[in-house]
Amino acid sequence: MARYLLDYFRCAELGLFAFLQSSLAAARADNFYYPPEWDPSQGSLNKFHGQHALRERAKKIDQGILVIRFEMPFNIWCGGCNSMIAKGVRFNAEKKQVGNYYSTRIWSFTMKSACCRHEIVIQTDPKNCEYVIISGAQKKTEDFDVDDAETLEFPADEERGKLADPFYRLEHQEKDLKKKKEAEPVLVRLQRLSDAKHSDDYAVNKSLRAQLRNQKKRVAEEESASRKRGLGIRLLPNSEQDAAHAAKVKFSSKFDQNRKDKRALINASSIFPRLSSSSTSEKRRLELESKRRRISASQATSLLAGAYKPSSWSQTQSAVSCSRPKVASVSARR
Repeated sequence: MARYLLDYFRCAELGLFAFLQSSLAAARADNFYYPPEWDPSQGSLNKFHGQHALRERAKKIDQGILVIRFEMPFNIWCGGCNSMIAKGVRFNAEKKQVGNYYSTRIWSFTMKSACCRHEIVIQTDPKNCEYVIISGAQKKTEDFDVDDAETLEFPADEERGKLADPFYRLEHQEKDLKKKKEAEPVLVRLQRLSDAKHSDDYAVNKSLRAQLRNQKKRVAEEESASRKRGLGIRLLPNSEQDAAHAAKVKFSSKFDQNRKDKRALINASSIFPRLSSSSTSEKRRLELESKRRRISASQATSLLAGAYKPSSWSQTQSAVSCSRPKVASVSARR
């Protein structure tokens, strides 16, 4: 009994110790654990432990460098291995300030590519509102049409400078107002059409569901028709173009093939008559065939009357029996 009680207290002590350890670990994770040797006069916990609040990310904070997660703003070509790094790929980059554009800071991001560990440096350009590659990579040029991409085309730098001129702005303002008046009826008509088409959500949803049901029904009919024909793929519906193309196709029959074979045999044969030896052999073959086909009239009539055809053995026995009495009569006469 004492042994069981000792084991029970040991288990309870181990469970309490594990609970305290887990709670202390959770408190350290939230920076809520204050060790007994800490005193409020020593400052914060980070100062007491001699570490920065950002831990490993701020290991070069004395040099003005902070490690951040940098996301590639556009597609680039790596300068080390010439492989493409896509837009949106993230890196652990060292961020530091390298200058100012008026009151805006210019930041530099230094990172290493994952493909060949080549160093890439990218800086911000507050003047043009974009990123600039300083070294280690090359920006991938991608040309696209503004209308196809459904984007806005920003005016060039020269146009931006001209917009500061009041006379130039007034002239273009008049042109823009004229374009607005010309396009206003079309825009109003399109807006009314859109409102009339999408005003009743129930009717739009009903028509869409009806189209989907008809499409599913048509697909099911085409699949069943294909299965009846023994095909594993769905056939498209018949069209006039397919019917006209099928009518133009002509399949060669057996008669046409035989005629082609005979013509080829005639064209391949010689125009000169055969030699005498070949003609005699041909006559001999014809005679043998006629003899084989010749049938005795008496045997044919007996077979038709129901008599059986005598075998070769029975014919020999009858011939021997017939020959014996003739010999006896001849000896008697002698």
